Amino acid sequence: MVSRRPTRRDLLGGVATGALLSTAGCLQTLGFRRESAWRDPPLAENRPDAVYVPAVTEGMRMYGQTTAGRYRAALTYSYPHRFWTISGAERSKNVVEPDHDIHLMVTLWDTETGSVLPLDSGVTIEIRRDGDLVSEEVAYPMLSQQMGFHYGSNYALEGDGEYEALVHVGGVSLSRTGAFAGAFESARTATIPFEFRSSDLTEIPINRPDDAGARGAIPPMEMDGVPVGRAPAVDALPGRHLGSGRSGDAVFDGFVVEGDAERFGADSYLYVSARTPHNGIVVPMMGLEATLTRDGETVSEGRLRRTLDPDLGYHYGASVPGIRAGDELTVTPTIPPQVARHDGYETAFFEMGAVTVSV
Repeated sequence: MVSRRPTRRDLLGGVATGALLSTAGCLQTLGFRRESAWRDPPLAENRPDAVYVPAVTEGMRMYGQTTAGRYRAALTYSYPHRFWTISGAERSKNVVEPDHDIHLMVTLWDTETGSVLPLDSGVTIEIRRDGDLVSEEVAYPMLSQQMGFHYGSNYALEGDGEYEALVHVGGVSLSRTGAFAGAFESARTATIPFEFRSSDLTEIPINRPDDAGARGAIPPMEMDGVPVGRAPAVDALPGRHLGSGRSGDAVFDGFVVEGDAERFGADSYLYVSARTPHNGIVVPMMGLEATLTRDGETVSEGRLRRTLDPDLGYHYGASVPGIRAGDELTVTPTIPPQVARHDGYETAFFEMGAVTVSV
């Protein structure tokens, strides 16, 4: 017999049959408050201040893809579920409200380079039915183990039927270099029609990992060519690798590119690539400062700018006067990543001390 993961429909049916209580638990234990809302399921016990395996994971499905200018947008969906938003160093839990019907997600990437685009400009999803506005919410930039980096939120609909999702992307003020210089300056709207059927939603699988709470991560879902937002592989990044360190469970790799002043505005360009452990998803929207010392004296110090580059990916960079063997580079996080998180990331990337590497 081929086994399969339980779905939400299975769990709901299990109230009457009791068939799944031994593997999935009762509805009260799992956090159901009503049949249409996956409100606030249990969290793993003794969660570390690090990336960990969630107590409950949900799958996702796709509604469609489209292109708007250089943007490629994919619209995916899952159960409505909780997530955490971040303001400064404060974390707020957002649970499913009674009118929430679906968790909609948008992945944005560049059609020319395939690079996922963590943007500072804001993304909004407007939902219409027969031309009338149904719902309009900010889609938060989010980190998810299964869904990678995306923009998403929970949305209220008006029952089964045909809808249009209008994905509004603002003009980008983020620093851009290389082939991205001057790109993404105009606001764009991507329109993706979809049919909501609650019966489809209840067939999405739910899993309860045996190692919930352990340090680690569930692998991202790969689907229909949609990138999950991994940072470029370290050995594929250009420049001289200065070293690697970890802070708040985020992984930092420092590089210097020399002799490309036309692209970076200086002969020596220092940049830091930040990613999650385990899955290597980009960690954006941090505040970072860098200090370069030589023979005990400060050579350079200042803020690293959040920057998009097709080869370096999303990174933090600045011009420096040059880096020599024996120098010490200290990278200090000043603001934790201002990105919403799904289960498994909400306790990580907060207590972030300085990372120092010797060149």
